[in-house]
Amino acid sequence: MVDAPDTATPARRRRSDARRSIDAILDAARIVLGERVDASMEEIAGTANVTRQTVYAHFPSRDALMAALIEAAAAEYAALLDAAGLDTAPPADALAQFLDAGWRFLRRYPLLLNPTVTRTHRPKSNDPHDVVPPRLERLIRRGQRTGDFDGSLPAAWLAAAVIGLQHAAAAEVADGRLTPAEAAALCLESTLRLCGS
Repeated sequence: MVDAPDTATPARRRRSDARRSIDAILDAARIVLGERVDASMEEIAGTANVTRQTVYAHFPSRDALMAALIEAAAAEYAALLDAAGLDTAPPADALAQFLDAGWRFLRRYPLLLNPTVTRTHRPKSNDPHDVVPPRLERLIRRGQRTGDFDGSLPAAWLAAAVIGLQHAAAAEVADGRLTPAEAAALCLESTLRLCGS
């Protein structure tokens, strides 16, 4: 029993070292793959300041790394939406905050603008495709009840249209036709008009 504290400390230190390595690898993958989706595992390891073997020790394949990155991104997006006050702010403000959360998310994860990435690697939990539309729909329904938004169109349709509009605006940025600021402003104005605000 006397040896327990001595053995527990190295194990805890190994777990915390592993967690730091995993976080560094995921952050490096976010940056490197955001710049070039076909970047190598070696490039990701270099940016993370770990060896390629360390990357493979935590993520046995590129697909495993991508899946973990998408999971982390989905959790971050859910947290951004939680912090946005979608259920409490005045509906038009909440809609602007919803869009702003999306833009902040896409700035941090430009990799997710690549449709092949989002089609191939869907998160197991908190998938934005499953989580975001109902939250936006609930916000639009609340705005329709208060008279802030036009109630003549179904909230589900408006939510899908708003999400599609933001995806289209993001594609314009990715293709270099709009700056992020221009796209965000146009998207907000178009969304408010769409919802009849």
